[in-house]
Order: sequence, then structure tokens, then C-alpha cells
Amino acid sequence: MPSSKQKQLPPSPSPSPSHGTHFTAKMLTPPASQPDGPAKAKLIFLHGFSDHINRYYTLFPSLAGRGIAVYGFDQRGWGRSVKKPADKGATGPTSQVLSEIASFIEAQIPEPDGRPHPPVFAMGHSNGGCNLLHLIASPEHQDLARKLRGVLLETPFIGFAEGEEPSRLKVFAGRLVGRLLPKQHLVHKIPLDYMSRDPKVVKDMEEDQLCHDTGTLEGLAGTLDRSIALSTGQVKLQKGLVRSMWFGLGTADKAVGYEASKKWYGDLKDEVEDMELKEYADWRHCLHAEIGKEEFYKDIADWILARSDSEDDATKSKL
Repeated sequence: MPSSKQKQLPPSPSPSPSHGTHFTAKMLTPPASQPDGPAKAKLIFLHGFSDHINRYYTLFPSLAGRGIAVYGFDQRGWGRSVKKPADKGATGPTSQVLSEIASFIEAQIPEPDGRPHPPVFAMGHSNGGCNLLHLIASPEHQDLARKLRGVLLETPFIGFAEGEEPSRLKVFAGRLVGRLLPKQHLVHKIPLDYMSRDPKVVKDMEEDQLCHDTGTLEGLAGTLDRSIALSTGQVKLQKGLVRSMWFGLGTADKAVGYEASKKWYGDLKDEVEDMELKEYADWRHCLHAEIGKEEFYKDIADWILARSDSEDDATKSKL
């Protein structure tokens, strides 16, 4: 089988020139010799907390091998976008987080030119899923949300798992100090055995120096606030804004709230016409790195391609 082509994209500048940050991005495209021609779909992928875009094992090559071009980047504060120690976890406020994600997605959507183009999907894992939901729900980004053929969420951070919630005292103290020292670093370690049942994956994550488990008080407060806004219903999707949505959840996930995600899925049924939930029995947080992950890879590709093939209005550029 011909291999997919992997390309390191040029550094992506911050949408706000005053910050002067450049992000590390990557792209995987289908093999040139693919019998059906160019990519059938594009997928924009958002990684999670203390993560980076090169941590997704064979997920992206697997999708590219089925005709789905994948684009992703190391978000501000994470992975190779960290150039100095002070950059670790310095994500900025929510407005900046969403603006930078929107800018990256927009760059992958072709301008109308009368030619057919593959439909564009967006997917987020963990905190990336939380940020993606906020993006498509925010009024200032609704035009962008309408350009997406579908949204996929892998174990999104919509709430904490039972027993894993931070104490009110810890949250209060963090917010108080954060007002005075917003850039102050705080290490937040999630037990690695929450990530996967595969001991090789756990060891790999432990040795990955780019997973620094460090946030700023400002960034951590923003992450917490975005999750609370979702779990309490403060943030909702406009009816008909998103055409299709897929949720993938691990029933043994202790890194985020499995039940909170299920509730959010149930509440969305009136807002999104085409909804699908896949529960992976006894799987943990990183479905893409679990034992039996090939099932997850196939589920994602099947779902995307089912909404790409013979989709006349999705493959013709009308964006």
C-alpha cells in the first residue's frame, strides 16, 4: 500500500501580531497514487492539554491512507510551539485561544473558485474538544462553523470524572493568585494510567519531554471556565449550525467526565440533525492510543467518508 505523505508546514504566525508567536503545524495527505485521486475530505485536528500534534501515533497516517488529509498544529503553550520555559502552558485568555484555532481552520478552507473541493471536518481531543465546542458555539465564529461539514469529539473535556474534581478551596485560591500573577506556572499532572491501558503508551508519554504538564494560572482558569460553561449549559449550539457531529467516549475514562459528555450529547439532539455516539467499553482517555485503537481509526474514517462521498453540496466549493 502506498504511504501517505507527511509534511511539516511552515510556522504559522499568531493572528495577533503583537504576540509574535509562531506555531508548529503539520499536514498528512493521501498517497499520490491513490486510485480515487486527491483527498476525499480534510480533517483539522486539535490536540488536548499538555499534548502536541505528534502524539497521535498512527491515527493520522491511517486516515490519510483512506483519502482524508489531516492538518494540525501545536497550540500556544504546548509542544514545539514552546520556545522558552516561560511559554509553557501560556495559552492566553479564551478569546485568544479561540481566535488562533479559528485562524488555523480558516487557512485550510479554500476560497470559492467554482471548482470542486473536499469537505472540511474538525476534530478535537480532550481539551481540544472543549475548545472546538466553544469555537462553533461562539457568535463571532458562526460563519466558520457553517463551513464545516462535520465535527468530531474524542473524549472531550466537558466536565471532570466523578471524584476527580478540584476542591473549591483550590480553585478559589488559584483564581485569587491568578489575578495578581496570571503568568505564574502551576504543574497539573493527570495520572498517566488514566490515558491508556497499553503500558507501552504510558511509558512513551512519561518519557515525552514535550508533555510538560505545566499551565499558567490564567490558562488553567480559562480551561476550567470553558469546561464549566459547557457542563452547566451556559454554552449551547445554535440549532442547525452544525450539520453532523460524532462523539467518541471511553467508558473507563477518568481524565474527563464520561457522564458529562453523554449528557451534552443527549442535550444536542434537537440542535444537530445528524448525531452519532460511539462508546468504547473499558477504554480510557486516549482512544487513539488504546489497545484495539484500529477500531477507533476505522470508525472515524467511515463516519467522515460517509458524509463526503456523493455529497454534492459538500464537495463543491460554496464556502
